[in-house]
Amino acid sequence: MRFVQSIVSAALLSLAAAGSSLAGEEDLAALCAQAEESYTDMFGHPSADEKGVTVVKMFKYRFCPPKLSVPVGTTVRWVNVDRRTSHSIVLKEEGVPESDRLFPEETFEFTFLSPGDQTYLCGPHWETQEMIGMVSVGE
Repeated sequence: MRFVQSIVSAALLSLAAAGSSLAGEEDLAALCAQAEESYTDMFGHPSADEKGVTVVKMFKYRFCPPKLSVPVGTTVRWVNVDRRTSHSIVLKEEGVPESDRLFPEETFEFTFLSPGDQTYLCGPHWETQEMIGMVSVGE
């Protein structure tokens, strides 16, 4: 009987963890929807309307989207859509020095010329807020 109880307990814990993961994904989706609203308010059009770049929004200590896949040669533009917080971009694998602090409506761009996964982070917020993102660059 104890064995069955252990299995049931483990299954319930697993379901709870999966549920909290799904809740976390829903929370992130809602946050990124707010980031897009802020972008549209600031610039007068959706981020998808930008030509020649892929936009990543910085909002409430998160990157939106936190992960993206792009082909080699893609320029990514990070845009601060927060109202009161500054952020920066650090691309360690690319050997790019930390960007200047980006205040609301300011941007930083980088063109990815090498395939592979590239982690990036916000200089002032990656440790305390876990503000970290990933770009997967395909050929």
